[in-house]
Amino acid sequence: MKLSDMPDFAVTDVVRLDGGGRTAAFASFDHGVPCLVHFGARLPQGDDIAGLAMATIPNVGAGQIDPFQPLTLCPLAITGWQGHPGMILQTADGPDYLANPRLAGMDIDGAHAVRFTLSDRGNADGVRLVISAQLDPATGILHLAQNLTLPDGMSCSWLGAPAVPAPAGMSRILDHSGRWCGEFRRQETVFLTGAHVRESREGRPGHAHFPGVTLATAATGEHSGACLAATLGWSGGHRMLAEELPDGRRQLQFGVLDDGLARGEIASPPLMLAWSDAGLNGLSQAFHRRLRALQAPVNLRRGREPHPVHYNCWEAIYFRHDLDELKAIATRAAGLGAERFVLDDGWFKGRNDDTSSLGDWEINRAKFPDGLTPLIEHVHAQGMRFGLWFEPEMVNRDSELFRAHPDFLLGPDDQPSGRNQHVLDMARKDVRDHLFTQISAILSAHAIDYVKWDHNRPLTGGNPDQARGFHALLGDLVRAHPDVDFESCSSGGGRIDFSVLELASRVWLSDSNDALERLRMQHEASRWIAPEVQGSHVGPRHCHTSGRELSMAFRAWVAAQRHMGFEMDPRELTSEEAATLSRVTAWWKENRGFLFSGSLYRLETDDAEVFAEMTVNPEKSRFILFAGQAGASAQISQRPLRTAGLDPKAIYEIRLVNPDDVSRRANRRIVNALPEGGTMRLSGAFLMSSGLRLPNAAPASMTVVEGYRIGAGASDE
Repeated sequence: MKLSDMPDFAVTDVVRLDGGGRTAAFASFDHGVPCLVHFGARLPQGDDIAGLAMATIPNVGAGQIDPFQPLTLCPLAITGWQGHPGMILQTADGPDYLANPRLAGMDIDGAHAVRFTLSDRGNADGVRLVISAQLDPATGILHLAQNLTLPDGMSCSWLGAPAVPAPAGMSRILDHSGRWCGEFRRQETVFLTGAHVRESREGRPGHAHFPGVTLATAATGEHSGACLAATLGWSGGHRMLAEELPDGRRQLQFGVLDDGLARGEIASPPLMLAWSDAGLNGLSQAFHRRLRALQAPVNLRRGREPHPVHYNCWEAIYFRHDLDELKAIATRAAGLGAERFVLDDGWFKGRNDDTSSLGDWEINRAKFPDGLTPLIEHVHAQGMRFGLWFEPEMVNRDSELFRAHPDFLLGPDDQPSGRNQHVLDMARKDVRDHLFTQISAILSAHAIDYVKWDHNRPLTGGNPDQARGFHALLGDLVRAHPDVDFESCSSGGGRIDFSVLELASRVWLSDSNDALERLRMQHEASRWIAPEVQGSHVGPRHCHTSGRELSMAFRAWVAAQRHMGFEMDPRELTSEEAATLSRVTAWWKENRGFLFSGSLYRLETDDAEVFAEMTVNPEKSRFILFAGQAGASAQISQRPLRTAGLDPKAIYEIRLVNPDDVSRRANRRIVNALPEGGTMRLSGAFLMSSGLRLPNAAPASMTVVEGYRIGAGASDE
């Protein structure tokens, strides 16, 4: 075939969105499903989007279908697309229905949003697909979603969020695995022919499958290089695939994992995309700004400190609730600096261990004969707020709820239990109404401003309606009790995603209070989750999940990197431990506003045992740096830490916040003034290129540095 004999293949519809220093450009070929032909650096205003779109289409080789089909936002098999489709439909007779919707309308909303409406070529009144795109001008994050309407007699077994092309050169695939008490374990692979697939089948994202992935070039690091991150705003089971076709093209798809067949109107959860040419930190900072924008108006309306120091009683007493003991613990916790007391599992009717009573959300009068009010009043008298633990989606067979409503159980009667508990069918409105009534009654009758919402077991074949029911119930409670903060906990970090964070202001990152585990997982979680959203507690001297014993200084400073709290019996502390915890807590209170408003940079340490990060304010006039030493380094001396985000022309005065924690054994001879409480003056240019040499550190220790700009350095000329 001559080139002149090739079928026409024309760009018919184009639109560009601009905001946050980014451009998202879309194009439709022959009025088909639009494609995302560019998302990244802002394009020149006069750029020819139609020409750009044609430049993305490779030439047709031997053995391929003519004409060559682009990767659309919803790639379809009928067009000749050879990769994973974006939509799979069935007719009532069973065979796959090869839909081929065409562009029927394009509604542009200013510079930042567009909605594409498509209908099937052969049945204009039947299959209807609406794809929306919105580019956030504040963060540069692109939000994509699609909504499918099906006629009677047709079903859908897969509707992904809009498909995204992998940018050229980004061959690395970075995501996170994990386990209970070991969440956010970074892993990396590369594109190969076929699909890299991640699936969560437990009705929640799970500890092992955070719903996000990052693509990066071979040269991309924390501070430089191009990268793209995508995360699905969905709290249930999901599938992610990063696929390379035999022709070399690559795509990303996310979607709801549903083993059933959906009918009627089906919506994909939103997919959020961030792009950076300033390394992986650029992606993180965009997501952090997104979370802060969600929470800022709520915090402003409430007019109170949004990040009080927590005290949670779980690892102090477990189910053993005694009013006098709880009062004594509350008094001691307040003296150490706690600002909120959280009563964990064990407060409700019949609850003495994990074998019974889940679902019976009434106060246990055997433990609290006068209700919770005496404890709450005592907590308030100590200057603290009060929070309460719930696990609304679960039930024990040994409970009044199950005996009265065995039909509320999700799934067959003979399914296995987990932690002696079963799951309530959250898709049912009567189940949600029952839970809302019980929980709302507790919140209305008491001065409670915080709920720790737990979910302690995976589901057995949970479908998407379970997650939708959870969101509906939590949303109803948030609206009914607007002054209550909710924390998403799922046996630790089993349900962390950007949809639950539209309702919850905090996540319990892990059930592990082991500071060594926390040091690593907090560092990795910061790739997505802002530091103030991550709850981090100072655990017992003898860690209950790992068995390790770590110093109070290390435990306290690790917790001070995030939303700080305590979770131990404070009566076990020695006077020295109490003094250390009080000192770190007081420092954290003075600096939390700075830590939770500045830009966080993870630093490249050239040492696998060092996890370092720093926060810089927008004016670049101040920074706080944490350098956590996990284990013994391979080399004798500490490698210099190259900082980031500073003004290269400025001079910074630097001091150690915690010089008393410097190891004298590891520093036989002190060279500079920092370990003795003195200061150094160094330029931003030197700090970011040559780096700051800190004192040598012992394993399981933290060095905290503070720097202030004191003047400008010499000009470049």
